[in-house]
Amino acid sequence: MFYIKWAFTLIIWGALALFLWYTLPRHDVVQLTGTDIKRVSFEGNTWFWSTTSTGGEVSQDNTADVYMINAIRPNGKPRVYRNQDTGWGWPPYMKFNASDLQAKAQSLVSTQAEPKWVMVRYYGWRFNLRSIFPNAVKVWQVDSPDHTVINWFNIIFLALFGAALIALWRRWQRFRERRIDPVLERIEDWFVDIGFWFTDKRRQFRDWRDRQRT
Repeated sequence: MFYIKWAFTLIIWGALALFLWYTLPRHDVVQLTGTDIKRVSFEGNTWFWSTTSTGGEVSQDNTADVYMINAIRPNGKPRVYRNQDTGWGWPPYMKFNASDLQAKAQSLVSTQAEPKWVMVRYYGWRFNLRSIFPNAVKVWQVDSPDHTVINWFNIIFLALFGAALIALWRRWQRFRERRIDPVLERIEDWFVDIGFWFTDKRRQFRDWRDRQRT
């Protein structure tokens, strides 16, 4: 039971960590190399795409046109983002400006000879095997590939989220001490009393049996 409890706890906390890692915003410094529109099939990974694609509603064959932003990292590795509105759905970025963002990205495209370094704010993951792309939320030009951003939103959110978890844990502990532990103690005492009762009855039966034999 001890190992099952810890395995269940690790699964819960691991799932929460993955959820926050996917949902919270992050930043990349990249050189934009181009933009295009890609016909995407959502079969098997619909959760990682917006239900309403940038190019229009998802068709009956579960495909749609999606804005894409192509980039290169400072270390030379490629980086590809999708550019989809989130609307009023999840994650709650309330992004409605995918077309404007695509135009901004197109204006920041540069060559290797004269690179422009661009900061991309995004959420999500890049997973080649399942054709999953992070969703760009905002782009803006920066001075150099070494430019850094302090992600104040994540810092404040995680601090508040941690404080909320601690407060809930303390409330649960007090509730358990006041309400649950006394009930469990009474149940435990009840089982102990039943055990004593059976032991006493068994002793009485043995005494009666011994008297009958004599």
